[in-house]
Amino acid sequence: MHIPTLRDDPAEAGAPSHRLLLRAGYIRQLMAGHYSLLPIAVRVRLKVIGIIRDEMNKIGAQEILMPIMHPAEVWQRSGRWEVMGDEMFRLKDRRGADMALGMTHEEIVSTLATELNSYRELPQSWYQFQTKMRDEPRPKAGLMRTREFTMKDSYSFDLDAEGLDRSFEAHHRAYARAFERMGIPAIPVEASNGSMGGSGSREFVCPSDAGEDDIVYCPECGYAANIEAAVSVLAAVDPALDAAVALDGPARFDTPGVRTIEDLATGYDAPADRQIKTLVYVLDGAVTLVLLRGDHALEEQKLIDATGARAVRPAEAEEIVAALGAHPGSLGSVAVADLPIVADLALRDRSGMVTGANTDNVHLRGVDVARDISVGRWADLRAVAAGEACASCGQPLTVIKGIEVGHIFKLGYKYSDAMDITVSGPDGKPVRPIMGCYGIGVERAMATCVEVHHDEKGIVWPVSVAPFEAVVVVAQQNDATVAEAGERAYQALLEAGVDVIIDDRPDRAGVKFSDAELVGIPFRITIGKRGVAAGTAELTDRATGETEVIGLDDIAKHVREAVAQALSA
Repeated sequence: MHIPTLRDDPAEAGAPSHRLLLRAGYIRQLMAGHYSLLPIAVRVRLKVIGIIRDEMNKIGAQEILMPIMHPAEVWQRSGRWEVMGDEMFRLKDRRGADMALGMTHEEIVSTLATELNSYRELPQSWYQFQTKMRDEPRPKAGLMRTREFTMKDSYSFDLDAEGLDRSFEAHHRAYARAFERMGIPAIPVEASNGSMGGSGSREFVCPSDAGEDDIVYCPECGYAANIEAAVSVLAAVDPALDAAVALDGPARFDTPGVRTIEDLATGYDAPADRQIKTLVYVLDGAVTLVLLRGDHALEEQKLIDATGARAVRPAEAEEIVAALGAHPGSLGSVAVADLPIVADLALRDRSGMVTGANTDNVHLRGVDVARDISVGRWADLRAVAAGEACASCGQPLTVIKGIEVGHIFKLGYKYSDAMDITVSGPDGKPVRPIMGCYGIGVERAMATCVEVHHDEKGIVWPVSVAPFEAVVVVAQQNDATVAEAGERAYQALLEAGVDVIIDDRPDRAGVKFSDAELVGIPFRITIGKRGVAAGTAELTDRATGETEVIGLDDIAKHVREAVAQALSA
């Protein structure tokens, strides 16, 4: 079998999964974000798919397969042709028609659902394993963030919200079982729906230093949420403290050279929690002021969710000056009447605040938010920070890194409305089915498994997804007696139903042992000259490193029992 292992770590690999999958001969890069899966990676991928497929079938979902190339019309009909922006691969066919390479399939599955006619056909759950294409701006970390990947996506259609709740929870349970079987310790967390639309969202996140997601977690009560959706409780503001610095109206004061929150706090008796931070964003083409407390950071996804904006970006320097007449560092919203203003809830009812005067090097004291600022929309916009109080139990929150391995959405009626899906209801009147969407990235799950299961020697695959359950290592291949004993052991394991490979290369035993550990096969059976003479072999557990001596005639029995025990554990 073609397993091109490397002795040294590839220079371009950083994350453990990227480094080890390259070194152990699982993947090879074609270009940024595009990888070939070599023979043993294909075996792992098929086992991951098999576990997911089994769990999906158990909840009554039906497997389908939809095209990867889509006509622009269906995306335009849902309104997402523009929303997806540069991440969608777009092309024209020979007739000049606009096409896209699918990064998700809500629009396509919705066109299939237009053939549903009656409520008696509901609920329906359809799933597929299909290649997705995403023009990821920063592909990195091997299979973690790619531009071409396999997604298990499924879609549910129910008669009403209660039915959607049942489908959603069924998928939650199926995903939890699938990740457990794969050996991935995934935590369900609250999340944002983002461009998917809908009303409910839950991610499955594996805690890992290699993760790119910040997860807010409460060790006391178990509350968990992606930073994009996390909430917390701030310490109550003492109205007496605000009253002590309140003024009848905003008062200007000079602040030469002040450009940051810290600059203003240092020399002007304006601590960060008494400042109003003014950010300038462009939301769907409209310059918009976004206000937060000076010591808080904006969580951009919350701004998107709160406003429903499709195109969101920070304003350019020239746009800021044109809109407010000042540069960053002196910006504010007092008396601004011609621009929309969105403010974080932490600023509601605050007085005695400090903010920019929209004149360079000048600020205002004594700002009363309700009196002096025309806030058009209040929303939770801030990013939760470690140490803030849990909204559920009041205990301090922690922030951990995690890898998103699955995501389930309550889509609601967004696509049913867009694609005009109706069925005849119990009373004969037309009813719109309500939808859910559920996804797992297959190759990302493989990489996550490696992030969780590896050591200094290489990968330590769980038996359930390992490319092989066992490897027979023939220590002296040039010895005919040993080679024959190795072949007999290999055949006995095959007949016993063990997923096994034999290493009969004419290499030194040490090389074979190192490769077996690097590749991560759970059980190694070593057939050597002294053991054959004594009628024994060695069985080594990759995870624990423990080795036991077993009889040559008992190899199949011992390995089969070891595999079964590992699977049940």
